Amino acid sequence: MSALALTTHFVRREIRNRYLGSFSGGLWALIQPLIQLAVYGFVWIYVFRMRIPGEGAPGIVPFLALGVWPWNAFSESLVRATTAVQDNAALIGKIALPREILVLSSVASSFLLHGVGFCAILAVFWLRGTPLHLLGVPLAAALFLQLFVLALGFALLFAAIQVFVRDLGQTLAQLMPLWMFAGPVLYPRDYLPERFRGWLDWNPFTFYPEALRDALLGYGSAGTPWIVATVIALAVLALGYGVFRRLSPHFEDFL
Repeated sequence: MSALALTTHFVRREIRNRYLGSFSGGLWALIQPLIQLAVYGFVWIYVFRMRIPGEGAPGIVPFLALGVWPWNAFSESLVRATTAVQDNAALIGKIALPREILVLSSVASSFLLHGVGFCAILAVFWLRGTPLHLLGVPLAAALFLQLFVLALGFALLFAAIQVFVRDLGQTLAQLMPLWMFAGPVLYPRDYLPERFRGWLDWNPFTFYPEALRDALLGYGSAGTPWIVATVIALAVLALGYGVFRRLSPHFEDFL
């Protein structure tokens, strides 16, 4: 079986097992971000009475959606992929297969499901008259692909370490909310005091919601140049793959 066919098989398996026995099935990948969006929107609009600063600023809900959806794809893929090798320990001992595929399938399934939901919510916004820049859709697709590369790099790194440090997965799940609030997922950069705004660029995720809002809503701009974000994504992928390949021969001794 070719690597592509094997990856496709594991992606289907991951999606099937993830929603096996659930009432909503794969629709939960759309329902869960919608619930999040409704809660955040209610709190931001009616409790904090938040307004997006700047001339021609978008509405709260489209602004939040372009942060929440990519973040959910990124965070869910990391949390699930971190334990991918450990969860498939029995399979590793019986079948000779590229172990990277186990991590890749977890990341790919999360991005596939949330990517479909992201396209659906953009269609809803457009039908409801939200001024989306349709010419920015191909750019948004490229950004989502680059975010996938970044997530895969982190996932390979964390999955390899998780085999030897078993509480990494639980620790990461607790740290993900902190990672989210350390980036402009739920707020614009301008909400921070000016002396703190530059710190956002140390978060490798910061570039993506800002670039998506610029591409689709024409609001703001990414503080990190695209070429720098691309180099970071590729560097993280190279680091994650290198660590995974180096530690992979020792997995069976610790599984």
